[in-house]
Amino acid sequence: MPVTLKEVAERAGVSRSAVSRTFTDGASVSISMRRKVEAAAKELGYTPNALASSLTTGRTHLIGLVSNNFHNPIFLEVFDLFTRGLQERGLRPLLVNLSDETDPAQSVNMLRQYSVDGVVVASSTLTPEFSSAFKEAGLPVVHSFGRHTSTPNVHVVGIDNVECGRMAAVELIRHGYKRIAFMGGPAGASSTQDRFHGFSTEIKKHKGIHSSHSFAEHYSFDAGRKEMLQLLSREPAQAYFCGDDVLSIGALSAITESGLQVPEDIGLLGLNDMEMAGWQNIGLTTIKQPIRQIVSSSIELIVAMLDDPARYPEARLFPSTIIQRQTLRQQ
Repeated sequence: MPVTLKEVAERAGVSRSAVSRTFTDGASVSISMRRKVEAAAKELGYTPNALASSLTTGRTHLIGLVSNNFHNPIFLEVFDLFTRGLQERGLRPLLVNLSDETDPAQSVNMLRQYSVDGVVVASSTLTPEFSSAFKEAGLPVVHSFGRHTSTPNVHVVGIDNVECGRMAAVELIRHGYKRIAFMGGPAGASSTQDRFHGFSTEIKKHKGIHSSHSFAEHYSFDAGRKEMLQLLSREPAQAYFCGDDVLSIGALSAITESGLQVPEDIGLLGLNDMEMAGWQNIGLTTIKQPIRQIVSSSIELIVAMLDDPARYPEARLFPSTIIQRQTLRQQ
């Protein structure tokens, strides 16, 4: 049977309330009392009950980590960074898999039932209104990888997807391509819309450049492969900005299986710089999203909101850079 608080109190010769205060952050307890209690707890192998402690403090130290794209391997890195970063600060992540859910009501109700102290929405496809629903429910919230705005309703940390689309168009033109295309993720995703907007707006500034666009069903390898196979059934573009690394790698698979070569026949440009993109057999030229910095900044904000829930919302934007590898032809 687990060692109880009462047994620790009896071993230390103190009251149960003294033991409780010893293991409650911020509670008042003398140094000598703390030493006696900790020694007794160590002898008995006592571990404080976090759930019981939450009844005393009113804080569960649970942070809801909400996401909706488990098809994309990039989120393995995102979840690893988030879970480790939260745990290092004494917080416990509660992962919520939305799959194809876009209505926040169910997630809000579930996280309120678990009495989470805060919520991180980790998604580049969910709308600002989705994350705002948690704020309206009285939960501190940060939207990581969310849609940038100069007047956010909740804290937003990420990149400028419109600028990334513009960068992609400039990069493809700089490499000498005349017929270029945008192959994005789901058409309804905010990240897809913004990347396409930046891409198409920049194309209009350049004479003699012909462009087209299409959208994959998901941000996934299979969806990228399927969409590229369809594009190859008619005259393909000379180069594609795929809007995401995993789409690009799916497209690469379809191109090589069709007997064509990258970059000799078709060029590819991705976005994210996921670990797989740098593998020798892939070597994807891509736009790097600084994931580590975004996650770290998001954790910093959610921790700050635990002490100051009324903290004014801010948008933190991180710059993206081109990573040159081998899927675009030489200039």
